[in-house]
Amino acid sequence: MPAVNDLTHCASRNTIVSSCAALALALVIAGTAFSQEPDARLKPPPSVSPEAAAALPPDSIQPKLSWETGLGKSYLIPALEILGFQALLNAFDRQYYNSHDYNVTLSSIIRNLHSGWVADNDPFKVNQLGHPYQGSIYHGLARSAGLNYWESLGYTFAGSLVWEIAGETTRPSKNDQIASGIGGTFLGEALFRMSSLVLENANGTPKFWREVSAAVISPSTGFNRLAFGDRFDAVFSSNGAVYYSRFSVGASGAPISVAGASARSGRAEALADFSIDYGLPGQPGYYYKRPFDYFAFQATASTANVFENVMTRGLLLGTDYEVGRTYRGLWGLYGSYDYISPQFFRISTTALSLGTTGQKWFTDSIALQGTAMLGVGYAAVGTVRRIDPTDRDYHYGVAPQALLALRLILGNKYSLDVTGREYFVTHVSAAERAGHDNIARVDTSFTWRIHKQHAVSVKYLWNRRDASFPDIGDRTQKRATVGIFYTLLGHDQFGATDWSK
Repeated sequence: MPAVNDLTHCASRNTIVSSCAALALALVIAGTAFSQEPDARLKPPPSVSPEAAAALPPDSIQPKLSWETGLGKSYLIPALEILGFQALLNAFDRQYYNSHDYNVTLSSIIRNLHSGWVADNDPFKVNQLGHPYQGSIYHGLARSAGLNYWESLGYTFAGSLVWEIAGETTRPSKNDQIASGIGGTFLGEALFRMSSLVLENANGTPKFWREVSAAVISPSTGFNRLAFGDRFDAVFSSNGAVYYSRFSVGASGAPISVAGASARSGRAEALADFSIDYGLPGQPGYYYKRPFDYFAFQATASTANVFENVMTRGLLLGTDYEVGRTYRGLWGLYGSYDYISPQFFRISTTALSLGTTGQKWFTDSIALQGTAMLGVGYAAVGTVRRIDPTDRDYHYGVAPQALLALRLILGNKYSLDVTGREYFVTHVSAAERAGHDNIARVDTSFTWRIHKQHAVSVKYLWNRRDASFPDIGDRTQKRATVGIFYTLLGHDQFGATDWSK
């Protein structure tokens, strides 16, 4: 759908502030109107004495959220918040863009209910980056109101469905439903977990700055905490998860640059990269009972194209295992969302995969961590700034895909990371011509810890796309870059888990 409502697309057109303001207003309104749900009157909060509680009106007694028991969670509040957010967003888009696409009426809703689902032609970033982020807002509203992952997935999927039917007048889009309703939960859960981690780990940081940082990571979580006071103040526990986080900033140039069908020049770029591996295997007493108790997240900002990548993968269903005294791992079903744009082309997938993550100790100071996954997703792929106007910007298809990520940890001084990804985008479920794309990506980095948490990294990134279509023939695009970066490591250094203690 022409969903210019997408927050990322709006940012490029100076609307992100207005969209966030609309969300804040929706939450405040919901908090004022529904913070006294009759069905939540289970018992007084611990801070209220029985004598004081007896003197209060019954509807004013609200239980505080407990993540362990579910006490205080709300099914009504996030449903109303999502609908309120969508209503305000529709009104803003209708006014700002003056487009008939947002003049929703009962007739347009009935028409959409009886229409077939299509693959729309909105800009790539709107559909593949913005819609997942919009879905993450829905997911965060439900999670921060106390719902578990699966319940929040249902709210996200339903929220996306409501927008496709009643948020716009254009025909409902299947690619938007997958990106928002499913990809949004994978992205949203990672953001919610990272936001909760910031709130949980004080480390001497003032509460105000922890709240602000958490809200930046997951706006839904921050707004619910603000709008409902101590009702949703309880922090979702990491259960002692081992995590490895790092932030890098630097620049890279391209020794190999084949633009193919793209009009881009492939210039050098400054980059800022954040990544985290959460719930690494081997921690004594840590169990994988909740979706995303293990996840990996990475986002890279670029001066060349704003976002070079946004990627997350998490264990949905699975368990841990061990082999001997030196290997610990986990395996199961993973959900993943990838957005990759190395200047000349771009690809995005929402996928399910079978896989495993593990760690092997070779000596007391040398360890190897890794993840292997094989699965299938629904993908969009295409050229950036195409030369031939008859060549469509991008297309969709079912995409078998594979990932192998390895990290060799050499004491507390060095680490070598190598991650390979491959996507084969078929014409199955495509809305247009036959053909296929094969995309491969290899990311290699060597990190040298200089002092405490400060390190230097050298990175080599290689991307290649081979496309074959009956009407345009075979085309190749590739780009390889080399860069040097300052890296700030997390307090956990390189993230090796020691289960011998």
